[in-house]
Amino acid sequence: MTITERGPSPFLDGFTLADIGLGDVTLRVARSPGGSGLPVLLLHGHPQTHATWHAVAPALAAAGHPVFAPDLRGYGDSDRPVSDDDHAPYSKRAMAADVVALMRACGHSRFAVVGHDRGGRVAHRMALDHPEAVDRLAVLDIAPTLTMYETTDRAFATRYFWWFFLIQPAPLPERMIGADPEAYLRHHLAGQSRTRGVPSEAMVQEYLRCYRAPGGIHAICEDYRAAAGIDLDHDRADAAAGRRVTAPLLALWGGLGTVGALYDVTATWRAKADAVTGQALPCGHLLQEEAPGAVLEHLLPFLAGAPRD
Repeated sequence: MTITERGPSPFLDGFTLADIGLGDVTLRVARSPGGSGLPVLLLHGHPQTHATWHAVAPALAAAGHPVFAPDLRGYGDSDRPVSDDDHAPYSKRAMAADVVALMRACGHSRFAVVGHDRGGRVAHRMALDHPEAVDRLAVLDIAPTLTMYETTDRAFATRYFWWFFLIQPAPLPERMIGADPEAYLRHHLAGQSRTRGVPSEAMVQEYLRCYRAPGGIHAICEDYRAAAGIDLDHDRADAAAGRRVTAPLLALWGGLGTVGALYDVTATWRAKADAVTGQALPCGHLLQEEAPGAVLEHLLPFLAGAPRD
């Protein structure tokens, strides 16, 4: 393991940045200065980076939690590994193993994980593959991946067209998005939010910087290709073996967004996990940016619960 300090975070007040080498991949992570409470791992989605937690992470740190917000492999300033024919380097299993190793490198073998969008899917896989590490998890604005693919209909395919566009064989989506990445990114972000002015222009520019990084668009496509292939194989294997999430699970979703409109969100998670609570919030898909106060209102008491044995 190697750690290279990168100085103060420009987006998360009081946090510092570091590049942590974990063998085959190096992750950029924002870390809070301390805290004696339950450690919290924050995982972003697409097309965000760790910066999406700018309004949530400092509040969690102020409540006494050691907080870690990495860029997932393929995103932000983390490495973009070479992929392969089955897209395994971008599977949620690989991403989950990354961040478990990251937390252990930072001195934490057991922690809470909060995942939005793609990060929620990594969190779900982590709770299945590494139950000893996950004290509790919160998933923001997702239903389980296998559930969403197996119940796909016209309404879902229309609203989430990129699930089917980004998985097309390379280099078609890469070339099409690469022709005008800013137009694509702004269109995507506008569809995610239901709150005027969110994301802020500063956030848009940060996400655009990372979108334009060499290999950035290809890595994102590989993430989605894995989700439509090898990730589903892993999910089906767990279902066949009767494996479920045993950690307490909090599901939060945007009451003005697609997931809440198309799914009974808590029911989808009760089909996968033993102890589920859930709540819709008055926003779209970007809960942590649109309604950080409401997220914290539910997240803080959930994180403060008695530690699991």
